[in-house]
Amino acid sequence: MAWRQARRDLRAGEVRILLAALVLAVLAVTAVGFVTDRAERALAIEANRLLGGDAVVRSDTPIGGAVAAAADDDGLQQTRTVELNTMISVGDAADARLQLGELRALGQGFPLRGSFTVAGADGRERVADGVPAPGTVWLSRAGADTLDARIGDRVTIGDSQLRLAALVVAEPDAALDYFNVAPKVFLNLDDLAATGLVQEGSRIRHRLVVAGDAAAVERFVATAKPALARGQRLETVADARPEIRSALDRAGRFLGLAALVSVVLAAVAVAMAARRHSERHLSGTAVMRCLGASQATLAGVHIGELVLLGLLACTVGVAVAFALQWGIGLWLEPMLGMSIPPAGWLPALQGYGVGLLVLLAFGAPPVLALRRVPALRVLRRDLDPTEPSALLVALAGLAGLGALLWWQAGSPTLALAMLGGLLGTFAVLAVLAWGLIVLLRRLRSRLRGSLRYGLANVSRRPATSIAQVASLGLGLMALLLLTFVRTDLLDRWQLQLSAEAPNRFIINVQDDQVDDVRAFIAAQGIGEPTLFPMVRARLVEHNGEPVTGDDFAPAQAGEEVDEEARRSRRRADREFNLSMATALREDNEVVAGEFWGATPPSTPEISVEQGYAESLGWKLGDDVTFDIAGQRFTARLTSLREVNWESFRPNFFVVASPGALDGFPASHITAVSVPPERTRFTADLVGRFPNLTVIDIDALLDQVRGTADQVSTVVEVVFWFSLAAGLLVLMAAVSASQDERLLEGGVMRTLGGSRRQLRLAQASEFAAIGLLAGLVAAIAASVLAGVVATRVFDLPWQANWGMAAAGGALGVAAALAAGLFATRRVLDAPPSVTLRELA
Repeated sequence: MAWRQARRDLRAGEVRILLAALVLAVLAVTAVGFVTDRAERALAIEANRLLGGDAVVRSDTPIGGAVAAAADDDGLQQTRTVELNTMISVGDAADARLQLGELRALGQGFPLRGSFTVAGADGRERVADGVPAPGTVWLSRAGADTLDARIGDRVTIGDSQLRLAALVVAEPDAALDYFNVAPKVFLNLDDLAATGLVQEGSRIRHRLVVAGDAAAVERFVATAKPALARGQRLETVADARPEIRSALDRAGRFLGLAALVSVVLAAVAVAMAARRHSERHLSGTAVMRCLGASQATLAGVHIGELVLLGLLACTVGVAVAFALQWGIGLWLEPMLGMSIPPAGWLPALQGYGVGLLVLLAFGAPPVLALRRVPALRVLRRDLDPTEPSALLVALAGLAGLGALLWWQAGSPTLALAMLGGLLGTFAVLAVLAWGLIVLLRRLRSRLRGSLRYGLANVSRRPATSIAQVASLGLGLMALLLLTFVRTDLLDRWQLQLSAEAPNRFIINVQDDQVDDVRAFIAAQGIGEPTLFPMVRARLVEHNGEPVTGDDFAPAQAGEEVDEEARRSRRRADREFNLSMATALREDNEVVAGEFWGATPPSTPEISVEQGYAESLGWKLGDDVTFDIAGQRFTARLTSLREVNWESFRPNFFVVASPGALDGFPASHITAVSVPPERTRFTADLVGRFPNLTVIDIDALLDQVRGTADQVSTVVEVVFWFSLAAGLLVLMAAVSASQDERLLEGGVMRTLGGSRRQLRLAQASEFAAIGLLAGLVAAIAASVLAGVVATRVFDLPWQANWGMAAAGGALGVAAALAAGLFATRRVLDAPPSVTLRELA
């Protein structure tokens, strides 16, 4: 019977709105899922280029044993690199230019992900084909400026003399750690032995780089992690610099938010369409009750029809979404400048799951009410069914929506914020809609003509009007929320990655050079820099107790240790860069405790980055002791800071109060923005102050900007697609409750009402509903956007009421257009046809 009823309703067009709403809902959820899945995997692959592979093991000794064996997996490629610091000499012995630099010996195949960009003698940039040929070297562009080197020059490294063949413009893993000594020189790993630099006691850094399919990489990580020895660490893209990781994390959260909006719109549309579907079956169900049909039979027939329609709609929606994402993928590839992996099947399964769950959670309650249709309704059309279990079904639907939001968000904070925002907005909309109805009942007697008739429709059907205001308001709120967050997200990236970001770090400035270096840089016309003191120290005590890395993770190889414990161990073992500050900078924010004021405290105090303190178990009021060149320095932790690492300015995990580090050996660091035309800046600075190290992070900035641009493109595409799909679903929700208007319109036309009068009446009704829904949606979206921006995306937020007003106005226009479009039949079809269909 369910199958027969579904076929009959499909032929008669009875379930057209419900089917269209569900197809659009599944299409929105699945297409966003397909696009986000492909985009996330493409961005992950792109991010892995910043590593040179999918995973890297770093070690201060040659890598062997179980870690090396794990890299022999059939699904993996592997290569090795060796790094060490050495003196680099360019030119003949008589006029050689010397500089301490970093030597990188590259194995065949490196990088396994990404590529080197090099420039030859003609200055043209190209993608390198492999690693330097034997007997040749590449030099970083900053290193060439420092050493005044030219293509073809003789470069002396240890016992070897090699020819400079190219300058490195960009390297694949520069964005992971730009605090390295410049210049860099790259040579073939086979040439390393001839240099004579690898000797007993040499400080050499080894790297094992692997890449392959996801399953093989996961097996390698799972096998290598517990086998790591002391001095070894495993890195994936999750260990990338904060600037890269933040861009990827925010993109992933935004894409999850886009999917959330699709789920919300799906729920709204299906609930409205199912209500109309159940109203269409009231009379037929009453006849079946007269013929002896039981409640169980009626429930089985109507729920069975819903399931069949759901499977049909899900199949159509998934098929269209697959074709759509295929076209979007072809369009995105040239824009992103990279290959996008093919779509997986998980979004399709998610589409079926979301479609059926939304249908049953929000479509079943009004359909279930059909089993309570009184048989007397055959004679009296004013008798509507009542369903005592409606509250339980509604609660089940709400729980289902909460589960969907939690699943799609991937973030408890985002899911709770979204669910709380929806419930709060729904409650406010319902109360205000009821207030509007009461007000119109009192005012309509004073109105005349089409305006009176249109506004009377709002107050004549209170339940329908409240449902329409709530559904329109929720849909508009979701779309406006997506608009606000997307705007904040892209504006933040553009602001932080502007051309004015510092692109040169200058380190090793001595105390007696500070004024001269500041004056030299200011004379170059690029602004007077701020130099920060930097003191090298090692942690020795916490609250009077000795501290070592073994306190956080065992030193024995083979013991299972989580990644957080490994990170804490590394931080306890490594040297700290301490600095001093007289005031809190704009890219730092105190989140606990108090930062010292203008008057320095009488005893030394420190302020620590919040995450760093948590990983080491430090709390406010703790005493921390460091060893600085054999001298002990103890200070009390008085504040915790949140640091904006995306500012690309010198920042420190540990900052001491003014004067606390006076007397300890220190150097200074600064960062400046050097225009591209100042090609001689590095060479002139190092020539004037030979002890300085200038770190060129243009390559890093280019990579970060490139990643952010790619992420922004994906965000833009998903945003516009979600917006388009959301408006379509919203229109279906508006269209789902128009039968009463069509019937009344047919009566009015029979009694002589003109097309103009009916159109004005409809416009006034939808304008009133849309105005209320749009205003509440704009305010709710602004408030919720602030919560999501600050709590989920870590973005600074300021209410943009101008945009909220514009969004509310656009919402009114969209609701008005959708409503008029949905009721156009009352003007186009003859009144007799309309009355026969709906009577």
